[in-house]
Amino acid sequence: MRVCLFVEPHRGATYEDQLTLARHAEEAGFEGFFRADHYQSMGADPGLPGPTDAWLTLAGLARETSRLRLGTLVNSATFRLPGPLAIMVAQADAMSGGRIELGMGAGWLEREHTSYGIPFPPLGERFDRLAEQLAIITGLWATPDGERYSFDGKHYRLLDAPALPKPVQRPGPPVIVGGRGPRRTPELAARFADEFNMPFKTVAETAAAFDRVRRACDTYDRPADRPLRLSAGVVVALGRTDEEAHRRAAPLHVPSALPPEDPVVGSPDALVQRIGELAEIGATRVHLRVIDMADLDHVDLIADRVLPQLGAL
Repeated sequence: MRVCLFVEPHRGATYEDQLTLARHAEEAGFEGFFRADHYQSMGADPGLPGPTDAWLTLAGLARETSRLRLGTLVNSATFRLPGPLAIMVAQADAMSGGRIELGMGAGWLEREHTSYGIPFPPLGERFDRLAEQLAIITGLWATPDGERYSFDGKHYRLLDAPALPKPVQRPGPPVIVGGRGPRRTPELAARFADEFNMPFKTVAETAAAFDRVRRACDTYDRPADRPLRLSAGVVVALGRTDEEAHRRAAPLHVPSALPPEDPVVGSPDALVQRIGELAEIGATRVHLRVIDMADLDHVDLIADRVLPQLGAL
């Protein structure tokens, strides 16, 4: 089981906060460090000092870490044009020596779009744009050296793009499609992704999502030599005592725009059990969302009491 940390800097974190945690995660033995892509907090708390851009942050972390996988869970397709995004991610991949992963989603938090003047089309159009973006980004990266790439879609048109720069990873950084959508999300994962991620739901709901993705892979005749990795997001609030665990879980009770989640609140063994249940339904990677990015002791607890047990799963 591969284990990454996932953070939400829009809740309130500077670049230095993220760098400190990423370096700590690397030293503690986690595989990766992934972050959300939002420009605004989701509750009454403004999340001071304010948002940090996902790709500016990851480019910085790429130069200041040496082993961690780095990526988004997940990029909002409404925030960036696909051609420039392909260039940004390829550059970050080069800056990291080939450690970048691109998570993509359709975008969902309308109020951050309104706040910053970002167009927010209806849901169906957002998914149509996401599909075209995935086709364009993977198409640009896969274009052979010296050739050009064109795309004529409903929402985006590229003509004779030089398809440069090329990422270090070939044909490109792993693509993650994540989300709870029952139809379009599995379809896009089957067609374009290297990993499907189900975020922060129960084991039963995650199993149902995995089954939908497997059926979509059959529908789209995904090659057997390119299996789709399945992963799950898990919100964690662990403690050496119940009091410590519930203290770490306190922010989960603050109202926000997030949909209902199924956190693990309790002992390290409770998280080991949850990860074991996810492994049984096919997950080979988990993204653990820690709530307080300054709580390095929480990260150490997971590293010391959870990671060593996962080899037995």
